[in-house]
Amino acid sequence: MRAVVTGGAGFIGSHVADVLLARGYEVTIVDNLTSGRRENVPDGARLVEADIREPLDAIFADAGADVVFHLAAQIDVRRSVADPVYDAEVNVLGTIRVLEAAHAHGAKVVFSSTGGAIYGECTSPAPESAERNPISPYGTSKLSAEEYLAAYNRLHGSGHVSLRYGNVYGPRQDPHGEAGVVAIFFNCFLAGTTPLIYGDGRQTRDYVFAGDVARATVAAADRDGGVYNVGTGRETSVLELYGLCRDAAGVDVDAEHAPERPGELQRSVVDISLAERDLGWRPERELAGGLRETWAWISRPST
Repeated sequence: MRAVVTGGAGFIGSHVADVLLARGYEVTIVDNLTSGRRENVPDGARLVEADIREPLDAIFADAGADVVFHLAAQIDVRRSVADPVYDAEVNVLGTIRVLEAAHAHGAKVVFSSTGGAIYGECTSPAPESAERNPISPYGTSKLSAEEYLAAYNRLHGSGHVSLRYGNVYGPRQDPHGEAGVVAIFFNCFLAGTTPLIYGDGRQTRDYVFAGDVARATVAAADRDGGVYNVGTGRETSVLELYGLCRDAAGVDVDAEHAPERPGELQRSVVDISLAERDLGWRPERELAGGLRETWAWISRPST
């Protein structure tokens, strides 16, 4: 099997590439390296520097892709609010470019979407059928891209799959930006700066380990269409997360509280029973162990 991974030099994409290589795939990574890093590209994968907003047909033809794992994205909620046009160019128009090239070569697309930014506030673990209430351009662009996948399935009889991720953490996560709270805490420990918790810290998220997400993503290639949540089904407050991060790093540092950020969700958690049933997948890494592994990677000696 031959696979293309867009965004494969990034955080989650590189973990997907690892799983694919371990399973014997030929892997081509497409990444413009604006946020991805060359050092994240695993041995055995081929890197093509390209932007998904540009035509991809020649790249997909050369790769001979059977399946495309589409993880290249604009992921910063704050940037999406400040520049919704750029957000849509990457997340909507870029996805259409991927779909067009995949259609031309008969490849299936597995798309990385988002749970929290699409469902909005949760009163309990949200199933895939839950009402969709994005409150940011980012969530709206991801939902729009999901709808394009579904439309291509109806129009062309393809079997593209969308995956709504929880809050993914793990080795290679960037400590800068919207999505990296675990890496941000750990980076503060390393730098000797004071971590910030916005609001009272009781807001909850569904934290899922990157390696588990990568396994679910690859497993989705065997499905013929559909939308699946990928998380743990468990809520963890920021206060609880911070305590676990301190334990993992073996530090005794108190965080400071800052004013709550406008528009921040108070509860975000996804129901993963459909993925467990259809993908034969469930998360294996419990949070404390995953945080210890993440700290070991972040605190490793520089080479």
